[in-house]
Formats: sequence, structure tokens, C-alpha cells
Amino acid sequence: MIASVAGRVAAVTPHGAVIEVGGVGVLTHCTPGTLARLRVGEETRLATSLVVREESLTLFGFATEDERAVFELLQTASGVGPKLALAMLAVHTPDALRVAVAAADLKALTKVPGIGQKGAQRIVLELKDRLGTPDAALDAALNGDRPAPLWREQVHSGLVGLGYSAKDADEAVLAVEPQAEADTAEGREPQVAALLKSALRALSVR
Repeated sequence: MIASVAGRVAAVTPHGAVIEVGGVGVLTHCTPGTLARLRVGEETRLATSLVVREESLTLFGFATEDERAVFELLQTASGVGPKLALAMLAVHTPDALRVAVAAADLKALTKVPGIGQKGAQRIVLELKDRLGTPDAALDAALNGDRPAPLWREQVHSGLVGLGYSAKDADEAVLAVEPQAEADTAEGREPQVAALLKSALRALSVR
């Protein structure tokens, strides 16, 4: 198993990053939150999980060991493969997933594209005693507290990581704000990957 990669960030795309390791460019698939922390030309280290299939070897990269551990645990649930596990971590942080599973919050789980009501129920049933529960996060959820939306910072950081200026990133974030607000109004979590794509399109037509 490849437990981690460390090296210079050679490229960042909306879905992954290329890390130069010993002269070899290693493609890692990452969540938007992880990608937002990367800067082309800078050194980084990612915790990784290698998924082996008969026809492919796919490497997934994470900012923290905890994120990788949750990614691997999620795949032990029936019907959850690496792509869906990554989608879950793109929508929710590891602690948010722990809270959702511990509290049987099906609404939070079904915000992830590809998870329906039955799938959410199955995930809760199979993982409730395995993911653990962060006490502080659970207390906040029970008290009705909600963290500030992260999509703005993640989209902005992602654009800067792709080489755009902070000013350009600010303008692009404003351009996609209606899209994020529409998602929120319809009860959906704004998808950072989709917002980042829209922001890139907005920048390309200026």
C-alpha cells in the first residue's frame, strides 16, 4: 500500500493533483477541500489510499490521516465504493460524517450525490458503531449550531492554487454565489467541485 506521497505540486485540476515524487508525476484524486490547500510549485505531503482493481490502480490523496481513515471505513459499508466515499468527504468533513451517522441524520447523508434514503439508512446501520463520534461536533449539532459555509473559502483557495490572482478569485466567487445560494435554498449542500467549474468558466469568458 502507498500510505503517503510527498513532493512538489506539479499540477492541480478540479478533481486531482499531480505530485512529483522522485521524478515521477503521481496523479492523486482528492476532495475539493484538499485541493484547495495545494499550490503549484510548492512542496506538500498527502496521506494516500491505493484502490486496486483488475483494470486499474487509482490513488486517492487526503490532507489528513483522519480523512484517509474515514475514506477507507466508508467503503466497508455495502454499496459504497471509492468514488462515493470521496463524494461523501467532498460534501462533509470527517467529523460531520461522524455526527450524521451517530445521529442517524439521513437528510445530511442524502445531500451527497448518489446516496438515497435507503442507502443512507444502510450506511447508518453498518457504520454507526465504527466511525466514532466527536463530542464537540455532536454537541454543536444537538444545540442547533451550524458551521459557516466553507464553499467560498474552498473555491477561492482552489482558484488561487490554479494560478489565478486573489482579485480574479474574488470576482469568480461572486459570479458563482447565485448558484450556491440556489442550491442552499433548495435544501442542497453547495458542491464545491461544481462551483469551481463554474468559476473557471466565468474567468475564461471575461
